[in-house]
Amino acid sequence: MKKTKNPASKGLYLLPNLFTTSALFAGFYAISGAINEHFEIAVIAIFIAMVLDGLDGRVARMTNTQSDFGAQYDSLADLVSFGIAPAAVAYSWGLSSLGKFGWMVAFVYATCGALRLARFNVQHGTADKRYFQGLASPAAAALVAGYIWLMEDYQLNSTAAIVGLLLVTLSAGLLMVSDIRYHSFKELNFTGKVPFVFAVIVMLVLALVYAAPPLVLFIVCLAYALSGIALTMSLLQRKRRDKKADQTE
Repeated sequence: MKKTKNPASKGLYLLPNLFTTSALFAGFYAISGAINEHFEIAVIAIFIAMVLDGLDGRVARMTNTQSDFGAQYDSLADLVSFGIAPAAVAYSWGLSSLGKFGWMVAFVYATCGALRLARFNVQHGTADKRYFQGLASPAAAALVAGYIWLMEDYQLNSTAAIVGLLLVTLSAGLLMVSDIRYHSFKELNFTGKVPFVFAVIVMLVLALVYAAPPLVLFIVCLAYALSGIALTMSLLQRKRRDKKADQTE
């Protein structure tokens, strides 16, 4: 009697996809918060989505539960949490007062987020793991959300604050699709030993975040966004020096 082959398993890995679903939920919650004008809750939800998004990949690697489905699901969840949600919050908070121009800037940001994720998926197997090409979508979302949270915390909603949001949103969107390099920090070893002073620095950073979360988080996000420009200039200068040295030999 001929034996029939067991059908391929169509199940999903629960743990990493649970983190991805939670990140998607946080992004959707941010959109609903923007609709109901609960802006502080909305931006906090985006930051929560960032934490969950950072965990799902690491959990998958630690538990050896990576899958093509998980990678695609994570990318779609990122589009909602870091593409659509920040654009919706920014538009509801202030860009809507600028009419069609504000709507256009919000749409540009959302589209740049989609393009950034599509490019990342295509180049994932060949790109240098040490760097991101363009600002990562979670970092761009954090920059926009951090600005709105800062304005909400200081109760600033003037025309100048809205223009500032427009510039931040547009800049974050364009940085996502740029060729500027950013450190990915994927080479960091979180299981290895570190100097004692590192623990002190982490403690001080956490204390600062606790003292003034909106201000500190926005400064950190802004510093990271600007660091890519400095890194790219440094890499270009190094490349020119190496090329010049090769020509003189």
